[in-house]
Amino acid sequence: MGIFKSENKETYLKVYPDGDNFDISQDNGININKLDKGCIVFNTERENGYVVSIVDTNSRGNEAVYWVDDFLALRQRQDSYHKTEGMLDLCRKFVRDFMPQEYEMTKADQAEYFNRSSDFFKENKNFNTDNFAQKVLEDDDLKDKFIDFKGKYEQERELDLDDDFILDENVVRKASRYLRSVIKLDKNFTLYIHGRRDRVEIGEDEKTGLKYYKLYFEKEA
Repeated sequence: MGIFKSENKETYLKVYPDGDNFDISQDNGININKLDKGCIVFNTERENGYVVSIVDTNSRGNEAVYWVDDFLALRQRQDSYHKTEGMLDLCRKFVRDFMPQEYEMTKADQAEYFNRSSDFFKENKNFNTDNFAQKVLEDDDLKDKFIDFKGKYEQERELDLDDDFILDENVVRKASRYLRSVIKLDKNFTLYIHGRRDRVEIGEDEKTGLKYYKLYFEKEA
């Protein structure tokens, strides 16, 4: 079953044959190439509430919440794909948003944790919370805060991200867009740091008051 919604009407022409000529009139209707919202309900997994695929090209904020939560009353599937996607997003938010609030750290430090996280997802077939905390976070206090952050993340989004589950390889391959080790400096420079935090030095020039990054390398690629 399909449910489709369009919020914009367009003018189109109606052409009718009239003997050797044609009559032309205009009307307003919905362009099927520009549907704002769509939903296909598949006749499978009835006991779990059916499988649904949705698209929403024109919603932001409260409008998007209404379409998914209030009108369709959808809940994200608890499968390997969505658990992997959710855990990647959780890790990204923990490093990007939570850690700078709790610890004094630079963008280069953040890039290091992004790289560690990305490597963990690429090198493991299963995600295990304790294993991730041990290999990526290392510090005991940081591990505890990650566990607490995970619980709050699940509660806010009504998710159940198991402490041990199989990673979806298709999602992991796209992990670079979730865990980006990119540093933007004003509007002039962009640094991509893929590892070796020990070869990145940060300081401030006494004469100009400008901050700088010093990069150590063996040779240019």
